[in-house]
Amino acid sequence: MPDYFEIERLIEDLAKIYSTACATSWYKVNNIFNPSLDEFRNKVIEYMKHFEYTLSTFPNTPESDRFKQYAKNLLKMEIEQVGKGENREVEKRYKYFVDYR
Repeated sequence: MPDYFEIERLIEDLAKIYSTACATSWYKVNNIFNPSLDEFRNKVIEYMKHFEYTLSTFPNTPESDRFKQYAKNLLKMEIEQVGKGENREVEKRYKYFVDYR
């Protein structure tokens, strides 16, 4: 299998950099400043799943199909970690968000 270092790093940091920022912003614009931890995790996961659209824009070739499947598997694992509370960055961002108010 080719080296997909870039996509591995991106998916590894997707929740930390993109999804928590989107989730936090979503709650702020909706004037919700005390979501439950599960609600916050689910919102982060919702934004993580948006990455599936990005993967769908890759061409339909055998190599691209292998790449997309590999990336989807990584994404699934990261989503599971967020859902179980095993992503320290998401947990930290939640605490910061609800404690800020």
